[in-house]
Amino acid sequence: MGILIRRPASASPTVDQANPDRRLFARVLTFGPLLPSRLRRMRRPILWQEIAFILVSYWIYSLIRDSVPTHEQPATQHARSVLNLEKTLHLNFEHSVNRFFDTVHWGGWHYLANIANYYYAVMHFIIVIGVLIWIYIKRPLQYRAARTVLYATNGIAAFGFWFYPLAPPRMLTSEGFIDTLVKYHTWGSLASGGVSKISNQYAAMPSLHIGWSLWAGISVFMLTKQWWLRTIALAYPIATFFVIVGTANHFVLDAVGGIIALAGGFVVQHLLTGHTAYSVQSPLQDPLDV
Repeated sequence: MGILIRRPASASPTVDQANPDRRLFARVLTFGPLLPSRLRRMRRPILWQEIAFILVSYWIYSLIRDSVPTHEQPATQHARSVLNLEKTLHLNFEHSVNRFFDTVHWGGWHYLANIANYYYAVMHFIIVIGVLIWIYIKRPLQYRAARTVLYATNGIAAFGFWFYPLAPPRMLTSEGFIDTLVKYHTWGSLASGGVSKISNQYAAMPSLHIGWSLWAGISVFMLTKQWWLRTIALAYPIATFFVIVGTANHFVLDAVGGIIALAGGFVVQHLLTGHTAYSVQSPLQDPLDV
């Protein structure tokens, strides 16, 4: 019987000494995990616990988002500052996309604006919930980590809403932006009816439409090998980007903020568990749960 001895990675001091940046990067990656081992096991989720977690997390997130002081003046000033910065960076193409969405029509039906309006109002709920269910059923060992990324992203975004209230482009009518949801009386407008009374109108930075769509796209791409699903996963956040800009609900930099919030969500998940969100297997996995 032979004995296999695995040489530790640190057994090559010459490589480590020659690459100090690599050692620093390794220390960053190995920081944590912060959760105790019993909470880090990659095991199958329990349905009632997950439903309770999602409901409580979304309730807390909604309280934070909608309790932000909705000061119109600073939010509008921030919006003009963002627009001026985008002009400096040559990223201010929102107006052109917004006008394009408004002018495309077939007969008297402005189909692009109307479809984009409904997409903006409901698609993120359908896709996020659908992807959560899909991961829960098809990739249960990765569910908890993926869910943690999503809700850590929400938490980071809530800080953005609180400390940097930002009016969306659709409120800058003096700049020529068109609120397509209001103009075409589309259901789901955040500025119409009772919706405006219960939703924070100045929570444009970061864009969670982008954060959520990227989370869904990355999750599906990483957890499936079917090329057509991967193609849809890559296309979804791109389509979402043009929708949020075309309907004048977000600036381009809001989308950048959404990407940063999602990146922070992945960092939080790694710090908590010590492994990447889409790990296939972990040494802490309970063999009885496979």
